Amino acid sequence: MKKWLQKTLIVAVALLTFGAISPNHEIWTNLQDKDVSKHSVGPSRSEDYSIGLADSVTNDSLEDNPESIEELFITSAKKLSYMKFGTKVGPVIADEFDNVIFPKIEEAIQMTLSSSGDLHKRRLAISEKPAGDYSEKIFNVYDIEDRKDLIRFHVRTEKRPQDGYFYNFHYHIADDNFIAHHSIGDIYWAKNTPPKWLS
Repeated sequence: MKKWLQKTLIVAVALLTFGAISPNHEIWTNLQDKDVSKHSVGPSRSEDYSIGLADSVTNDSLEDNPESIEELFITSAKKLSYMKFGTKVGPVIADEFDNVIFPKIEEAIQMTLSSSGDLHKRRLAISEKPAGDYSEKIFNVYDIEDRKDLIRFHVRTEKRPQDGYFYNFHYHIADDNFIAHHSIGDIYWAKNTPPKWLS
């Protein structure tokens, strides 16, 4: 599309709405010439939500060593957990999380990986972004080809009368359609309201 026409359209939208509505950038990607590559516009949705563990899983050096695959998942799980905690929650609960909660998360990941069959023939990945605000999701381990989660790790903020706030760590598995809560453990926060995740 001609640049002058695109600029005129932007100015017209701004004048007609008095700047209250900003134009959606998706409009401009659809109006671009057909020869312009969509990859130059920005990352795709799938890149936003998963990390490249699947490529690493099929790597020749890892195919011979399933322990390397487990280590990769466990390292990513710990990073994602601390990413969710943020700088306000993380330092307060770090010791108890490392000593009590994370070994159980590690055990659940190993159980899931061992039950998922031949690791070098499956393409598994771990979700990249934990949920913020007061949402529960920490991360999911999923099968890339089937696009189905195998296990989901969550942390719920619970207010217990007269005791205060606790973080309840648990996971859900595909075997029971993610219905049952498989408890990992609780960490006490305080009587005051905890900060939002990712803060």
